[in-house]
Amino acid sequence: MSSKLTANPDLDVFKEEREGKLREVGGHAVWSLSSCKPGFGVDQLRDDSSDTYWQSDGPQPHLVNIQFRRKTTIHDICIYTDYKADESYTPNRISIRAGSHFNDLLEIEQIELSEPVGWVSIPMKQVNNKPIRTFMVQIAVLSNHQNGRDTHLRRIKIRSPVHDLSMAKMPKFTSVELLQYAYIK
Repeated sequence: MSSKLTANPDLDVFKEEREGKLREVGGHAVWSLSSCKPGFGVDQLRDDSSDTYWQSDGPQPHLVNIQFRRKTTIHDICIYTDYKADESYTPNRISIRAGSHFNDLLEIEQIELSEPVGWVSIPMKQVNNKPIRTFMVQIAVLSNHQNGRDTHLRRIKIRSPVHDLSMAKMPKFTSVELLQYAYIK
């Protein structure tokens, strides 16, 4: 399944995090790369700057492997690219795979990007439209713009839904008489 996505420089991927709906869970994972040039690895990919980036250094496909210690619900993957700065290093076709380990990865989504500048949000949905639960996510850069060999990815965020169980168990009182029970003293 291949879909065309466009990057949006105005997309605020932090909005749902500020609202408490999603949280970034990439810090709970072990990250590895198929290759990288010295000084352009996981640290630069995961920092909070869009000025730094991961640069691959080897044959395609270029892989970003994200392994979680426990099965994790993934709502979406957000990727930041900058075609204006990176040109032929910018990914054109990306495959998103998920599974328990390297040997059972299945492709969840394949996307095509056309000169992207900004964030691209890739929903991670199952057939029943629920977020996937997985131990491992692999992002494979299959091709670059202008037939470039190596790739630049500036940032990747892995986001999970926030489940606020404290509010789910609390009944919502509407009458004045019952509002006195809304707060525990």
